[in-house]
Amino acid sequence: MTDQQTISAEGDMGIGDNHAKAKTGIFSFNTNFYIANCMEILERLAWYGSFGILSLYVTAPTDLGGLGASEQQRGTLTALVMTLIYLLPVITGALGDRYGYRRMLMIAFALMTPSYYLLGQVGSYEAFFATYMVLAVGGAIFKPLVVGTVSRSTNDGNRSLGFGLFYTMVNVGGFLGPLTVAYLREISWELAFTLAATTIAINFIPLIFFFKDPTKTACQPQKSQSIKQTLLEVQQVLGNARLALTIVPILILVLIPGTQLLSWQQVGIFSAFWLVLNFIWNQAASDSHPKWYKSKIKLGNVPFILYLLILAGFWVVYLQIFTSLNIFIRDYINTRDLITFFSTINPALADFVSGARIDNLVPVIQGFASEYQGNITPEIVQDTYFKLTNYSIMVPTKELTEILQLSEISNDRAQLIATNWLNSYQQIKPELITSINFGSIVLLQLIVSKFSSNFKTFHILVAGTLMLSFSYLMLGSAPGMAIAGTLVAASVLIFSIGEMLASPKSMEYVAMVMPKEQSAMYQGYLYLASAFGFLVGGLLSGVGYEYFAKELNRPEYFWYMFAAIGVMSAFGLLMYDRFIAHKLEAQKQD
Repeated sequence: MTDQQTISAEGDMGIGDNHAKAKTGIFSFNTNFYIANCMEILERLAWYGSFGILSLYVTAPTDLGGLGASEQQRGTLTALVMTLIYLLPVITGALGDRYGYRRMLMIAFALMTPSYYLLGQVGSYEAFFATYMVLAVGGAIFKPLVVGTVSRSTNDGNRSLGFGLFYTMVNVGGFLGPLTVAYLREISWELAFTLAATTIAINFIPLIFFFKDPTKTACQPQKSQSIKQTLLEVQQVLGNARLALTIVPILILVLIPGTQLLSWQQVGIFSAFWLVLNFIWNQAASDSHPKWYKSKIKLGNVPFILYLLILAGFWVVYLQIFTSLNIFIRDYINTRDLITFFSTINPALADFVSGARIDNLVPVIQGFASEYQGNITPEIVQDTYFKLTNYSIMVPTKELTEILQLSEISNDRAQLIATNWLNSYQQIKPELITSINFGSIVLLQLIVSKFSSNFKTFHILVAGTLMLSFSYLMLGSAPGMAIAGTLVAASVLIFSIGEMLASPKSMEYVAMVMPKEQSAMYQGYLYLASAFGFLVGGLLSGVGYEYFAKELNRPEYFWYMFAAIGVMSAFGLLMYDRFIAHKLEAQKQD
């Protein structure tokens, strides 16, 4: 998962104990190390458990307990939440250094615990949106602090082992979360979010009674960096305040269509006007003026900015596996082949992995007659089809049309229909397929990392990105195939291998080409590539799925679009290495 980016960034900073004889081995870590790992498991269980059902819950009809939000609203929510999670650590990490890890972790859990609970209680999209923003802030506080704790709890001898164990715990939590929530959401959506709140609340126990603020070691600055200093570093890397003033309002504007306050046409007009205004403003400004608002727009490290923009394409593609794939599987992928496979092992296992239940279907089927009275249209059939997919049932439209034409359905008839549907059209829960990502990383990351060490860094980075694109081509070809479920599961596995290849190499690449004395700073700002990629990826997810999948009924185009973005990102990385990175590496050696 993207937590690997955080881990690699922190690990490369060289933070830790530099005693003459560094301790090694599984028992060489202090108490804080094990507490941090325990807290990480519980926090990731809560996060990935709730995030795994986010798209399903937000887009589920209100009469099924969901929010009934549009795809654009889902995309906007995802974009902003993920952007905050990966953008704010630049600041929250500095706050932790300044005010203490323990104090800031208390604030993080105090924000996250009630937020998780309230997610299952609020009844409107607007309230859910606001609550998730608070949760994102709590998550952004937690992320750099727990990684920083691990970093300060390791030394030169055990740092590699320590971060390896930590990353394993990340994915153990990520694997357990969706599995647990997949069962609980059958009872109620609220219970799934309550579980997340409970796991975060448990983290208060080790934090209050056992956790101690990590001490700074000899290789660490004794004076904490202020927020102002942190922002000045950002400016040094990216550009001045005038650049931020130009870009940030446009980024805010593109989020608004998801709230339905402005249309995309209006956003385009306002954005164009703002860019023209800043162009005129820039012509009248001076390069040497001391006041920021009278100075010209300036870029920081142009090669690094270019690298971030290219790498952002990777994160645009990456995000879809956790936001769009679940609803795609729910709406378009017939997973009967997987249900059949689990049935051959144990029929009870097939029932467990499916969310279809006869007691849920019977009242729905009976309601058809009273709601439609046999008067149906193709639009009604399609809407009913997608409604039933929320019950893990995928009924052929011809058979569904025949049922909807009935003017009366008795309880016995409804029972018979429901039983037939369960036997013939039962589907697997989408989040169980996406959890393959976590499980495969736990099992294969060390093997993949060892394999990739034999090849040039940028070659592996490009290859991993292309694997993500290839997995999306497989997803696009899956609808209508007899082994659609198996094909989707295989695509998630290929995606995971691509992630295991590319994600760590994105940090390693920076270490190769950026100034050694500023390596830590540049590694930290790789967050910005993720933040921007998630912003764009979330917006494209909502708009693209609504247009290609729902309006055109061509969901394959949605995945082909992101596959193309992945290919362009890989090509961009290739060109960057050929024309820019070699020069930077030569300059670094000089």
